[in-house]
Amino acid sequence: MISMTVLTTLKEKRREKQMKYERKMLREISLDILKTKVKDFFSPYLKKNRQQIGAIEEGCLDVAIEAYLLGASYSKFGYYGESAEKVKTRCPVEEKYLIDTLYDYFLYWGSIGDSDHVHESFYVTCEAFIDYWWREGFFKGEKRYRMRLH
Repeated sequence: MISMTVLTTLKEKRREKQMKYERKMLREISLDILKTKVKDFFSPYLKKNRQQIGAIEEGCLDVAIEAYLLGASYSKFGYYGESAEKVKTRCPVEEKYLIDTLYDYFLYWGSIGDSDHVHESFYVTCEAFIDYWWREGFFKGEKRYRMRLH
């Protein structure tokens, strides 16, 4: 008799667990809140290109969700007593990647002015946007850990 068993690797199991956790975390946020925050942060930059607003907002939503999930994935450290600021030092590369992605996305769509001052100001806005969503994910994930819902 031949036994057929399915072999799964540790890597596959971790990925499944991560996907399951991300799906649970995404239930915690609404699309309306995401859209509102995009407008709150980027309304001065969105007024310049009315015809491309939909595409730009969509890109912002994608990056916001990634930042949210990044914060959520590091929330276990907050549960074990580390401050958000300290935990944030664990993921500077990923965070910078998200900030640069968002900034480059706006540059691609031509929604930023030409002066260096405007570019610097916009980059700071991108940093604040990513920071906001990272913290949202972090604190909601930390709450899930405290409630043992992870």
